[in-house]
Amino acid sequence: MTASNSQLFRRHFFSRSAAGLGSVALASILNDGSQKAWCAEHNAGGVPGVLSELHHAPKAKRVIYLFQSGGPSQLDLFDYKPLLEEQHGQPLPDSIRNGQRLTGMSGNQAILPLAKSIFEFQQHGESGAWVSELLPYTAKIVDKLCIVRSMTTQAINHDPAITFFQTGSEMAGRPSIGSWMSYGLGTENENLPAFVVLVTKDKGGQPLYQRLWGSGFLQSRYQGVQLRAGLEPVLYLNDPDGVSRSQRRAMLDLTREMDQYQRDQTLDPAIDERIAQYEMAYRLQSSIPEVNNLADEPEDVLNLYGPDVKKPGSFAANCLLARRLVERGVRFVQLFHQDWDHHGGLPAGLKKECLQTDQPSAGLVADLERCGLLEDTLVVWGGEFGRTNYCQGKLTATDYGRDHHPRCFSIWMAGGGAKPGLVYGQTDEFGYNVVEKPVQVHDLHATILHLLGVDHERLTYKFQGRRFRLTDVHGVVQHEMISS
Repeated sequence: MTASNSQLFRRHFFSRSAAGLGSVALASILNDGSQKAWCAEHNAGGVPGVLSELHHAPKAKRVIYLFQSGGPSQLDLFDYKPLLEEQHGQPLPDSIRNGQRLTGMSGNQAILPLAKSIFEFQQHGESGAWVSELLPYTAKIVDKLCIVRSMTTQAINHDPAITFFQTGSEMAGRPSIGSWMSYGLGTENENLPAFVVLVTKDKGGQPLYQRLWGSGFLQSRYQGVQLRAGLEPVLYLNDPDGVSRSQRRAMLDLTREMDQYQRDQTLDPAIDERIAQYEMAYRLQSSIPEVNNLADEPEDVLNLYGPDVKKPGSFAANCLLARRLVERGVRFVQLFHQDWDHHGGLPAGLKKECLQTDQPSAGLVADLERCGLLEDTLVVWGGEFGRTNYCQGKLTATDYGRDHHPRCFSIWMAGGGAKPGLVYGQTDEFGYNVVEKPVQVHDLHATILHLLGVDHERLTYKFQGRRFRLTDVHGVVQHEMISS
């Protein structure tokens, strides 16, 4: 036997032995009655993830993340600051700024004039949470929300900030949060992806990239599948004219045989991923049209989401589609809505975005509750950072802009074990710094995973010699934000 043949034989032996031993171990695990019950309950008709069992009892089975790209102004939506009304137009005190670095967009201004919100705030619900007049529908469900006013992050510019929220790192290349969910928990429906992405159609603002829902160093099967509005929800999925379903199946079977032959020769695991993607695409040809068909939705349900719900690709339509996806077993659905980056003309710009998102967001929560899904579906709303308490550019009586502000901002969660009717954390009277119960991005990720029954320190993947996780070496579960 030549040296090269010996090396190839060794590679085959260890590959196949590892696969065989892994299969034996998996079979042993699945023979355990409790594990079978767990799989039956959490992955009925689906494919389990790498976790043989959850680390503790979950409160949520799935997540819908309504990501508001650009950075909504917390001071005009959720964090009411009367002091800004009193000191409107006065310079931001140095003692409050405390040397914080600013972006180049406002760092060279002669003064940083404090800017009050021109929108009215009122307290709502038994929780007494302050909510802006721009969010009348959100105000109606405020007692179902856990509003976090003390979010804080490190990045001051969009790309690293949104990458941080999606992957737990400011540097591109890590798996996205939805990919981690897919990897760890698997899917409840083998005919749909575990992780689906919906981007509001025809929006401007900061660009979005597919790497934000990519799988990074995880296998490609865990990446998010983007559904688009129109005749081709998934690109390149439709069969060409003249190709029947049976012909497509025969082609895939032949392709699988050839790929498997190459896999046996080269031991390249990427071939397994290719086969899995082909098979998923084939199943999606039947499942996606059914999900997208809203003909069976009653008018009173459509009305929950507002008039835009009948416009394919709108935020409202995507919220309804998110509900339809999670009730069919999709583990993680992420909506991206752009154009919250209001450096100037904030009053008009913010009003426009709230008109597009307020009713659909509240409608989604109400619809999930109507379907009995809110209890174990976690809904998260928020952007990558907040906005400054001072005006960027010219301040007038009716117009102003706000720069990026990572030190404090607001998000909300609902359902899935998030404590309802809670306003968590506090910022100072200027709305510039967190003074009580700060929540870092890693803390939020750790808490989301905890609600899903996962210990964030134990869901790992070994890559380039070290074990990675979504929360890197950080993250503290915020137990006060979790319902008892």
